[in-house]
Amino acid sequence: MHASKTQSTNKNVMKKAILSTMVLALTTSSFIQTTYATSSKGESLAASSETTQKAFQMQQAFRMRSQQAMSQEQSPIQYQIKARLDEKDMTIQGSQTVSYLNTSKDTLQELVMHTYADANRSKATQTIMYTDQNEQIAKEHPEKKASDFLGGMDIVKVTQQGEKLFFDKKDQALHVQLKAPLQPGQSITFQVDYRIDIPYGMQRISYYKDQVNGAHWFPVMSVYDETTHQWNKTPYSTSFESDYYTSSDFDVEFNVPESYQVVMPGDITSKNSTEQGRKVVTARAANTREFAFFAGANLKVERETRNGLTVEYFYSGDDPAKKAAVDKYIDYAFKVIAFYSEKYGKYPYPEFRVIETYVDGFGVEYSRLIQMPQRPAGLSPEEDTTFIHEIAHQWFHALIGNNSETESFLDEGFAEFSTVYFLEKQGNKLGGFRSIQLDPSPIDLPIASTNEQVGDMANYVFYQKGRQAIYQLYRSVGEQKFDAFMKEYFNRFVYQNATIDGLLGTVEDVLGKEQRQDMEKALMEPGFELKQEYQMSEKELAAYMHDAYQPQYEAVVNNIPNLPYEVMIRLMEKSFRGEPLTIVLGDQVSKEAAKQQEQATNKLTQIFDVFGMKYDVVRDRKQLKQKLKREIGSSNLILVGDAKSNGMVQALKNNINVRAKGIGLDWKEAMNASGHSGAYVIKHPYNQNRLMIHYYWNGDHLSTKASASFMEKILESLTLSNDIYQSYELDGNGKLKDSKKVE
Repeated sequence: MHASKTQSTNKNVMKKAILSTMVLALTTSSFIQTTYATSSKGESLAASSETTQKAFQMQQAFRMRSQQAMSQEQSPIQYQIKARLDEKDMTIQGSQTVSYLNTSKDTLQELVMHTYADANRSKATQTIMYTDQNEQIAKEHPEKKASDFLGGMDIVKVTQQGEKLFFDKKDQALHVQLKAPLQPGQSITFQVDYRIDIPYGMQRISYYKDQVNGAHWFPVMSVYDETTHQWNKTPYSTSFESDYYTSSDFDVEFNVPESYQVVMPGDITSKNSTEQGRKVVTARAANTREFAFFAGANLKVERETRNGLTVEYFYSGDDPAKKAAVDKYIDYAFKVIAFYSEKYGKYPYPEFRVIETYVDGFGVEYSRLIQMPQRPAGLSPEEDTTFIHEIAHQWFHALIGNNSETESFLDEGFAEFSTVYFLEKQGNKLGGFRSIQLDPSPIDLPIASTNEQVGDMANYVFYQKGRQAIYQLYRSVGEQKFDAFMKEYFNRFVYQNATIDGLLGTVEDVLGKEQRQDMEKALMEPGFELKQEYQMSEKELAAYMHDAYQPQYEAVVNNIPNLPYEVMIRLMEKSFRGEPLTIVLGDQVSKEAAKQQEQATNKLTQIFDVFGMKYDVVRDRKQLKQKLKREIGSSNLILVGDAKSNGMVQALKNNINVRAKGIGLDWKEAMNASGHSGAYVIKHPYNQNRLMIHYYWNGDHLSTKASASFMEKILESLTLSNDIYQSYELDGNGKLKDSKKVE
């Protein structure tokens, strides 16, 4: 049967809507891996034209300058910090000496430092990333007051050579007035004494159970922008991240309880303190974007050194299987770091550290270390895209910095692309480039938007669309040229802060003006969509969706304890495995009923088409009789429409009634509830190895109000959600009246 043009158009629109929903769920899922695609072969990067020759000359010049910068003994900012952690009242007393070199062309009248710990002064200024977890912690610990979840930084004094400097602290920024203007090329050394109250619960700086998280634990120099002649004074983002720093040198002495294991970047040593029961942990870290610490009395550590790089993994717990899992993670970290070092630029530090904390649901990147949620012992690092993504941030955040308030694409987009690039080259069928080729609906925002502009769409804009723009560049020029471009980008901006303008300039110098124009359009204009030639075909997309979702359905039906056999999503799991499926419509019905049956059938077939499943549709009784004994007898069934008009129901209603009792459904009562509609799933009336779902309504056709709800419920019943249905009943207005489900 060929659908009319109008029917075909409507079906395509509905299918695209379903596909967008499924793709968005897939791309934002924390446990879904993505698939593979054949990348275009890189062409030789030979200097075959005058433009290319000039690009190579510029590359060499930039490489020399960047190598000189990397070999500098000192960064423009040095911190010498002496601090003491009081674990009894959870405070930090600190004194730091800061040497600051004015690298701008401006004469500075003041210095500005971030006091991001002050984001914890009120709940309104704390990041919402931890809100849900803190609300749960508060329920579990009713003895804690709301004020316990707050904290902040107090500045005791600021001095220069013993003389006090006037300062003002507001909106998470410390303004220090200089006694004399700081000329371009001049340095100043000054001291800041401070105290921090650490909030309870989960924040970037916080304490919970036996661990302390220590990001933003000291005043840190703001970045001065000589184009705007202003310091960056933006408070810490409540909705995303604010990690805009200058790479600096750190010399830290941290006085902590003797039992504490301390995780920090750099070369760590320890010595006894003059205070009984305490020790001083020192760390020296040069050319480091930010300096965070984590500490706890019950942390264990595993470590391994290969080719001058030591990977350390810190974790808690006594599960014997955990050590074996940690060893796998360490091995995988070496593999990931080696890949990015080869593709972009060598990881320059002698150590890389991983710390598991009580943070829920996401990892956090810092320089030379990453913070991870606690990982179950059975989780394989190959399946842990969070782990791979956070390691990628060592290149796109720690080594190549950027303003993460205004140009988050530069770190999140590249980290996300790099995750997929790595998995593609590992042959990961659900982790490679096909995930990028998924192109759900465009969004009316440029990829180069600010955090404020994207709001809660950061994942979609920076991560999903961002990695697509980079992938499009990769496909346009081929792998060899793309890798050469990335190495040049790294060499230009390592230890520096990159900008989108700087990125585009590198694209033009290495790959040409046309590629710059394409990339600029992709980043700056709203509504970016991957070029058609880089998207998957409809057949490839169906195969991808099949491969991506089949493991999820299998996991649900296999891993939920005591899950009944008769649940609707099990029919989907069976169809994923290739079991036959037949949809049977009622016949001898009114035009309105026939129209609604076709609408329901279109909804079903769109779902199956998205996943590349095979099915058969039977629309008349003669065809039904021909298939009844053989094909339909061995097939899973979906029946649509009023029981009285559906030939399959009429032929098997006695057996259906018996099977329905098995799920606790009074079938006759349900079929006689005037104006009601719904669905139920039972074992096939004469094949216990197959299932049958009946999407029914009572009466000639559905009311207008009930029709919309009925169609929506079809999608909900067959897709993964919190509710796994055996049956449900809608009233005459389409409102849910009753249901039987597994939550």
